[in-house]
Amino acid sequence: MIDYHLHLWSHEESSVWYRLDQVAQYCEEAASQGVHELALTEHLYRFVEMRATLGDFWTRWSHEPTAALMADYFDFHARNSLEDYVNFALLAKSEGLPVKVGMEVDYYRDQMDDVAALVAQYPFDVLIGSVHWLGTWQFDDIDNETHMEGWRTRSVDAAWADYTTALEELAATRCVDVLAHPDLIKVAGHFASRPEPLWERMAAAAAAVDVSVECSSSGWFKPVGEQYPAEGFLDRLVARGVTFTTASDAHRLERVGSRAGDLATMLEARGVHELATYEQRRRVMVPLRSDG
Repeated sequence: MIDYHLHLWSHEESSVWYRLDQVAQYCEEAASQGVHELALTEHLYRFVEMRATLGDFWTRWSHEPTAALMADYFDFHARNSLEDYVNFALLAKSEGLPVKVGMEVDYYRDQMDDVAALVAQYPFDVLIGSVHWLGTWQFDDIDNETHMEGWRTRSVDAAWADYTTALEELAATRCVDVLAHPDLIKVAGHFASRPEPLWERMAAAAAAVDVSVECSSSGWFKPVGEQYPAEGFLDRLVARGVTFTTASDAHRLERVGSRAGDLATMLEARGVHELATYEQRRRVMVPLRSDG
């Protein structure tokens, strides 16, 4: 199996990255879970090049109560060199570690052409795309009371609809190879009254541009208590012939490859026996399970 969602940044400080020996430990832990390939996919928002390219995009929603939080968030995170990150990932790969050079590309409304131009300057193997905020509302920041207040003041159905539109727009940009945690909007445990039409739209968006979709165990460790995507959503993706990667969205060693076997079982039950891997942004299908 493969895990296409490993971050290299330490949450304790905004400019601390894992060392090569730590990445090797991650690879060893992954192998113990039956995972034989990792993609290093740090968030694009952690790099000064991103902020220089996109500017303070949150000012377009300065009326929102979370706008100041977004400004603080980027002041804290966007301090690192994209060049240094890519060189480190290339070094890990050249040392024989089973890693791919990747990036998690967050969605920036009306600015994805600029994002595409930025990431095209680097030798990425894979780009995964995600939606983590709507305007300045970081709906998945479950540890921030102000952001979580949004779930008490907004319509849950409207939030799901806005998220679906953002994911459709992200897929349509063709800027990414994989859609990460495609129903992340449920992270805090709030569900649309009728998710099925929204699942259909998201599945159609992925199929229309032939992008792969991430099947991730990380939701099992969040308030939602459910993998991404939901089983009903997964059924719709399979019906449309969408290809998959697997992921644990690991931010620390003990989560690498978490419940990889459960993800494999879910996919196999739906007739999926191959996963998508990427090299220089070209997809190759490999067996779902492998002895290494």
